[in-house]
Amino acid sequence: MGQMHRYLGLFFLLATAFGQTSGVTWMAVPDTRVEIDGLPWLSENRGELFRLPLRLKDNLPKAVWSLGESPSGGRIRFRTDSNKLLIRLEYPRAPGMRNMHAFGQTGVDLYLDGVYRGTAIATPEAKTGVPLEHTYFDFEDRPRVEREVTLYLPLYMPVKVLGIGVDGKAGFSVPRPFALPKPVVFYGTSITQGGCASRSGLSYQAILGRMLNLDFVNLGFSGNGKGEPEVARMVAEIDASCFVLDFAQNNGTVKSLAAVYEPFIGALREKHPQVPILAVTPISNAREALTRDSRNEGMRRHIRQVVSRRIAQGDTNLQLMEGTDLLGPDRLDGLVDGIHPNDLGFQWMAEGFAARLGKLLGLASASNR
Repeated sequence: MGQMHRYLGLFFLLATAFGQTSGVTWMAVPDTRVEIDGLPWLSENRGELFRLPLRLKDNLPKAVWSLGESPSGGRIRFRTDSNKLLIRLEYPRAPGMRNMHAFGQTGVDLYLDGVYRGTAIATPEAKTGVPLEHTYFDFEDRPRVEREVTLYLPLYMPVKVLGIGVDGKAGFSVPRPFALPKPVVFYGTSITQGGCASRSGLSYQAILGRMLNLDFVNLGFSGNGKGEPEVARMVAEIDASCFVLDFAQNNGTVKSLAAVYEPFIGALREKHPQVPILAVTPISNAREALTRDSRNEGMRRHIRQVVSRRIAQGDTNLQLMEGTDLLGPDRLDGLVDGIHPNDLGFQWMAEGFAARLGKLLGLASASNR
């Protein structure tokens, strides 16, 4: 409880420093009035918005832990009739990625009733100890209406949510339940993490989640989705409705992929013998045909072989999905830098996953409900 007391104390100090914004009541996060999804170890991490369990910090590869401090896939959800919505954030540094601008790297997207309404971002002055305040809306002159609020947390930057501001008369209720009680867990590379979506609400998992009303956990690690045994054991801790594996490209060679791929599936099967696993081969990239690089095709062949062999051995809940069916050589306009999807590419990927996972998990798309 010491960490939580420190966190709450910081919140009240900041509230004093900011002063009382007119007509606004501030909630600390976590708060019983809001739901935080996509961060399976949140409770044991005492409210820190990490994607990984703090107890494993010294056991995981350093780069994986560092990337796991960015809460990609984390969402804050609640229903409220508040006529105001504000947020106070603290970032450790300013945005500065080469292939993602500030909105994509640091943005906290607001969706109201499933529709995008605005983004809070880190400024060039952002650093530890410098809180930022953003007003999403102020409808003080309008009738009070209950709305479903979803705040998508940053894809590529750690953040502290110091407070959520609402009007003093705001009422709260629980958000609508997901179509399934357990999340779909995605493990993979920078593409899985969200590179290079223009906003946090436009990663393919976020789009997919809105399509199928699906909860999800994003365990993509830029350049470091390598399938290490200690990472596999960690992923297997999660009580999931399905596991989606898309981590081939971060392995340097087919040989290095072969050393970890089937053992990773085995680690999941040890804990989850009947949970569906969807194995995804690499999507296309713009350099593949130009350079005649056979590495990705070799990885595709290896994944196919592993999946075919395990199915033949009786694993009827393991399925293969070709990444080129999501984003193939005829869809290279869906890439931002020749490798990572842009928003168009992520939309295509989400549509492909929605069709496959909808069938696999017995879900209808939102447009069919």
